[in-house]
Amino acid sequence: MRKADGLRPDEMTSAERFDALFAGKPIDRIPLLMFSGYGFCARNVGYTLADMYNDAEKSVNAQVWTAEQYGFQVSPSLSYASYGAWEFGGEARLPRTEFEQAPQVKHFPVQSEEDVWKLKLPDVITSGLLPKMMELSKVVAQRGLPVQIGLGAPIMRAGNLCGVENLCRWMIKKPELVHHLVKLVTDHGVQVAQHWVDTFGADRVVAREGSATESNQMISPRHFETFALPHLKEMHEKVLAMGVKRFLNCHICGEEEMNLPFWAQLPMGDVGLVSFDHEVDLDIAIKYFGDKCVIAGNVDSTILMTGTPKQVYELCRRAIEKGKHAPRGFVLSADCETSPATPPYNVYMMRKAVDDFGWYR
Repeated sequence: MRKADGLRPDEMTSAERFDALFAGKPIDRIPLLMFSGYGFCARNVGYTLADMYNDAEKSVNAQVWTAEQYGFQVSPSLSYASYGAWEFGGEARLPRTEFEQAPQVKHFPVQSEEDVWKLKLPDVITSGLLPKMMELSKVVAQRGLPVQIGLGAPIMRAGNLCGVENLCRWMIKKPELVHHLVKLVTDHGVQVAQHWVDTFGADRVVAREGSATESNQMISPRHFETFALPHLKEMHEKVLAMGVKRFLNCHICGEEEMNLPFWAQLPMGDVGLVSFDHEVDLDIAIKYFGDKCVIAGNVDSTILMTGTPKQVYELCRRAIEKGKHAPRGFVLSADCETSPATPPYNVYMMRKAVDDFGWYR
């Protein structure tokens, strides 16, 4: 029997579904995962985007309530794409208007080659957004939810320290500078993970990772292998060695098909989750990761924001039909952050598509 909204009732809770998915047990339907979407969640419940960064209770509430409304997996978190600039001594400001989605970098900590060698590892307790991230994690832990810690890919965060233009130029002309920067942000990520593990226990913590600067629109596969892969491997191994169970999720952003053989070499833990941009075909993603990871993606977030409900529904149908039989499971998700300007009905179309095409029993 269907509910009043026309959807078939779930047979499992959000937590039960994810627990079964990662245990390799049958689930009722394909899970839905909200990709960040702090601004969307805030507007959805009547908060400001600033509330998402300044008020941990409101931030968690907005994310939990929005997940419940649309049938998404409940997974509150806090981070921002430009992480590192503020934490390593640069300047940033928190979002203030309805059209801003994240903290804005005002001043990079690295302005010259000399600045690279002057950088020091930040204090993991007091630097940048870290105090607010910890405050939110404590609220999440109090509610019995998994505590997520955002560990951006090292090349991406290195670019946040000096600007991507300088980083790409130095890969060719000053490779020793790049290795030094990437090693610093790798060490910082490991220290942050250790702080979260010490605070909450390894069994409560899951790692998140985002990689955008690593895309082949920005760097070549050769540069990925040289500058990204060794440091990614180091960070993954050290974080998992702390007892963290898995990377959930590892977001491979942008066009990265030529990098996938390298990403596939990384340990993701006890069945990790890897998500993809719409520019990576899900068949290719499953080829490289389907036997060891849950696959997530890859609904174009631009279409989600600007397209018609019919277009969104069709993108979701295609993704579900490709991903539904991935060996370790599939999660439907946007391919990048859900914009605050996304029409709520388009987000509902994701749930509608799962209801029409995503049931296993």
